[in-house]
Amino acid sequence: MSSAAGHGVDARLSVHDVTFFGAPADELRAYWAALGVARLSLIDAELNDPVLTKAVAAQGYAVETVYHLFGTTDGLMRVIDSAAAAGARVVYMLTGGRGDLTWEQAAARFCEAVAPCVEHAQRAGVALAIENASSLYADIHIAHTLADTVALAEQAGVGVCIDLFHCWAEADLAALFARAMPRTEMIQLSDYVLGDRALPARAVPGDGAIPLEALIAQAVSLGYRHGFDLELIGPRIDAEGRLTAARRACEVASGILERVSGSGDGLR
Repeated sequence: MSSAAGHGVDARLSVHDVTFFGAPADELRAYWAALGVARLSLIDAELNDPVLTKAVAAQGYAVETVYHLFGTTDGLMRVIDSAAAAGARVVYMLTGGRGDLTWEQAAARFCEAVAPCVEHAQRAGVALAIENASSLYADIHIAHTLADTVALAEQAGVGVCIDLFHCWAEADLAALFARAMPRTEMIQLSDYVLGDRALPARAVPGDGAIPLEALIAQAVSLGYRHGFDLELIGPRIDAEGRLTAARRACEVASGILERVSGSGDGLR
């Protein structure tokens, strides 16, 4: 357990390092300590920073997820090895773009390329997952709705990372959750203020329209027992101050999790 833990932050919460993108290792360490988190969500390049990885090990942080933009089989193999060495539970991905291919062709290409990595990750004890992301990222991803993300994950034999920011307004979300939850490895939290067009337009939980408490309650009722990751980026976050926004997000999300499902002692 991190020496920074125990400040009232729910044990299931992490704050994704993309929130502090560009910060050097020493600054990140200060942010983790200030927030009081025990779990981290890292970017794959951070696994190559010996100062950061030594700090993770020395302070006893649990690495919940590692983000990776899939490009090649060999590249993902290396990230899996680095993630395993850091004790990471999940590597979650954007798939790479589709170019001139149809969605079906791009999905088949991704599944073929990632197949050796799925086996390698299983041997290494690291889960693989893909996340849903806006079609504004079509140059680097093909799974833009939760339905498409789950379909692709089923085809590839990997898990799912649900970013609520990108799917909360989808139709028949209850059915999508029921289908997704058995393979869901992470749920990412942020909020959206209606009418905000200042991309990436994320807000601190509780500031917007996303019914986070109801969605989290549904996920838990369907058997979800992993963590919740705060991904806080965009003009609203920058204007408030990244650390200030992250601290407030931890407080709000901790309160939601306590109301929905107690202390989180069953976290896996």
